[in-house]
Amino acid sequence: MVRGVLLDLSGVLYQGDRALPGAPRSVESLRQSGLPLRFLTNTTRSTSDALLKKLSGLGFDLPADQLYAAPRVARDYLHRHGLSPFPVIHPDLRPEFADCPERQADAVLVGDAGPGFTYERLNGAFRLLLEGAPLLAMGRNRYFREEDGLSLDQGPFVAALEYAAQTRAVILGKPAPAFFEAALRSLDLPAGEVVMVGDDVESDVRGALDNGLQAVLVRTGKFRAGDEAAVAGSGAVVCEDLEEAARWILERART
Repeated sequence: MVRGVLLDLSGVLYQGDRALPGAPRSVESLRQSGLPLRFLTNTTRSTSDALLKKLSGLGFDLPADQLYAAPRVARDYLHRHGLSPFPVIHPDLRPEFADCPERQADAVLVGDAGPGFTYERLNGAFRLLLEGAPLLAMGRNRYFREEDGLSLDQGPFVAALEYAAQTRAVILGKPAPAFFEAALRSLDLPAGEVVMVGDDVESDVRGALDNGLQAVLVRTGKFRAGDEAAVAGSGAVVCEDLEEAARWILERART
């Protein structure tokens, strides 16, 4: 039985600056069925407000309280722990952390910095980590798909800092249990009655399964031939796209 749905964004709903075929209609069919939806993303190249505006322009009507974005979780974490970040993030994301404490940095915060992944910035983060600052990462994703092909995500840079500073990052996005738990609390449903739909084998599918959820892997976005073998026998379902995934979900929501 399925009584709630978690949806990844990039690679499932849209790719680059275009909605994936049938995705807006599929989201609407899920919503019209009465199933509660939450949207989970590790996207860290834009603020939550900018992301909601983009989604609206692509035909997705998402209430702000249904969006669970790693940057907002990271900002809340910084505030709860009274930390001032040394940001290794994309320039477009900086407004998300404008209200963080303005003092000497005492934590390293990593996202998908894109052109901000310079030696100087990474070395500055490394030196701060050696002084005992915690390493906070908004995900461990290895790569993502852009219009011209696959690109490195934040995960490889997080791994490099962990290796160099002999530390371990606190992950504030998928597949961290706390990230899934927050979405489940808002649904007020047991994990076993909620399904996660994503294009990332590690963060979306295995992350969901490890936390007791059902999972659907779609063959869009960053999906590559052979990814289905990585989840064989796990209980995860593989669908061509969100349209097929929505049909699978609706069949199980009626039983």
